[in-house]
Amino acid sequence: MRMPLTLSLYFGRVFMLAVAGMLAGLTAIVALFDFLELLRESAARPQVSFGIVLQIEILRLPWSVLQLLPFAVLLGGLYAFWKLGRASELVVARAAGISAWQFLAGPVLLAACLGGLGTGALSPISATMFGRAELLDDAYLKPGGGPLSLNGGELWVRQADKALTPGGVAVLHASNVHLNGTVLTTDSITILRLDGGNALLARIEAGHATLSTGSWELDDVNTLTPGNAPEHAGTLAFPTDLTVNRVQRSFASPDSLSFWELPGFIRLLKRSGFSATQHELAFQALFALPLLCATMALLAAGFSMSQNRRGGTGKMVTLGASAGFSLFMISEIANQLGNSGAVPVVLAAWAPALAGLFLALALLLHLEDG
Repeated sequence: MRMPLTLSLYFGRVFMLAVAGMLAGLTAIVALFDFLELLRESAARPQVSFGIVLQIEILRLPWSVLQLLPFAVLLGGLYAFWKLGRASELVVARAAGISAWQFLAGPVLLAACLGGLGTGALSPISATMFGRAELLDDAYLKPGGGPLSLNGGELWVRQADKALTPGGVAVLHASNVHLNGTVLTTDSITILRLDGGNALLARIEAGHATLSTGSWELDDVNTLTPGNAPEHAGTLAFPTDLTVNRVQRSFASPDSLSFWELPGFIRLLKRSGFSATQHELAFQALFALPLLCATMALLAAGFSMSQNRRGGTGKMVTLGASAGFSLFMISEIANQLGNSGAVPVVLAAWAPALAGLFLALALLLHLEDG
């Protein structure tokens, strides 16, 4: 029997209202605790005003919404299907010849669309605002810190260098790197210019360098080539496609990059010799978000429908929350394995969604056809 459009819209509306309410509630709770933590950090810094702390927290809100979306779908779905079952509306629908798969199609499709909106529309907003929040956090709450300090103030870059030979590469190592606003300087820098077979063509040593648009501006330069005497120069411009913004982002969290920016930035990281594993994981996780949200909707339906039949509301909430927590733990373990290289990045990112999907389908098949 074909499901009436009015009934599909009604089930979808109940589901969306429950998810929206749950998402707002979860975001408010997480934001409150995060705000209290920021206030605690700022207590030792009198120069950090309440307004700055509030601004940092507001800038983090879209990121929190994106992270909480799958769990809001799960908990909101549990409430929506429990409410429909308690009012016997699911019973009436099934008595009219409508199967569980038919009345679940609308909510599951809506959940997938929510995930798609999160990936395609919310991700760019979240990345921009989260990146700004990180800058404010580094400037006011972690002065003297920042991503480069966490790397010991060193920078390694591998880039194309075709000036001496086709297929050549240059490996750059900068020590005592300082990043002040949009100006990146280093006290010493070494550049190894290699051919396609990694044979040394030239070595450049400079006592000071500044990264400008399109080149490194080197001072007090010594150039050594095999079989020739060292050559000294006061200044030298060495071409590069590296920018200060790319250096900042390469060390910063992948959360400061949107779904649309990540593929190009991953390619750039690989060309520059940086590790792109975390960024690849972030991209695949965003790519899998629609499936994860649809999976959460199916899980919510499976647990709520089974307990509605047996009258166990408390058990439904406990089992649903446990399922969500289990998927979260699987996701964290998979991410750690992916970061370490123990499992492929794609598997690490998609495993939680696929595991939840198989569990939900098994539960629904047991209830509907078993």
